[in-house]
Amino acid sequence: MNCPKTDCQKTIEFRHACKTFCKKKIISDEDIRYILEAGRMAPSSFGMEGWKFLVITNQELKEKLRPLCWNQAQITTCSHLVVILAAIDALRPSSGIPQKRFARRRLPKEKEETYIKLYSEFLSEEITDDAKMFAWSSKQTYLAAMQMMLAAASIEIDSCPIEGFEREKVEELLEIDPKEYRVSLLLPFGYRIYPQSEHLRRDFEEVVEFIE
Repeated sequence: MNCPKTDCQKTIEFRHACKTFCKKKIISDEDIRYILEAGRMAPSSFGMEGWKFLVITNQELKEKLRPLCWNQAQITTCSHLVVILAAIDALRPSSGIPQKRFARRRLPKEKEETYIKLYSEFLSEEITDDAKMFAWSSKQTYLAAMQMMLAAASIEIDSCPIEGFEREKVEELLEIDPKEYRVSLLLPFGYRIYPQSEHLRRDFEEVVEFIE
């Protein structure tokens, strides 16, 4: 295919894992809200939206977090550090929250009850403890993270998803109750200070297989 790059392609190519941000450049309130709104609008399993976004701009708190995050420079050089939390208790039918989220669809009562029954059965069969709940919930947060990263890239703001951190210590510092939420990943945003690194990816033919 030989055609001009679309805006979507340009956005995908702009996005990379920025390792060091320019500390002097601060993201505007309007732009960070645009990025966070993209995360809020992300899809999730059963439409449960099992996430919460903590937005940290306090430099002193970033400095405390950095040694708990493998001393990665992104933590303290970024403009805004978004800590993405994965819900635990709120996703259980006993919390009453899933029923409220199903009710937003304004479905006929019988259909709504069918969805709730299906959801409850799924959790009782597949999600039998907090660890499995976190594994399932955390997968959903990556959908929100990707939408935020692409939204940022569309307005030439950089990001870097971070999984390298000491979860329990980060949760303790941020006073997060692990029964309610657990830290899924950290997502710093800012402006690059060095040229973008090359995207290294496997060939299309190695990654994609068409089944006809």
